[in-house]
Amino acid sequence: MKKSLQRRAQEIRTRAAVRAWDYRQRAYSRGVWFRLRRVLADAEDAYAISREDAAELVVEGYRPEPVGQELEPPKVLVFVSRERLSQCSSPRAVPLVGMGPALLAETHLALVRFPERSPSSDSIPRKRER
Repeated sequence: MKKSLQRRAQEIRTRAAVRAWDYRQRAYSRGVWFRLRRVLADAEDAYAISREDAAELVVEGYRPEPVGQELEPPKVLVFVSRERLSQCSSPRAVPLVGMGPALLAETHLALVRFPERSPSSDSIPRKRER
């Protein structure tokens, strides 16, 4: 076999091995990444908070999202209002876009939901009169 064909065959085998590893890792996660993305889709902003602030929020009755405990290391993800977040000692904004390393490195996150919008009368479709 020619050297160029051997090199191409090796590249194909390498890509297949990487792809198989990727699929295996996704299967082991049992949907946790989908559930995490679903939780983060409801968040307008994310803030890293201290362990003490997170414990205080849980004691106050804010419910941690279950998907956070499925990750390693476990994370405390809590939805709070902006008003309550301003009372925390030192919230630090974390970018949500792309679930990057800044977000995944944090173990205690306060999430702020998108504001609820009530449907206005302009958004309700009306029947056309003939």
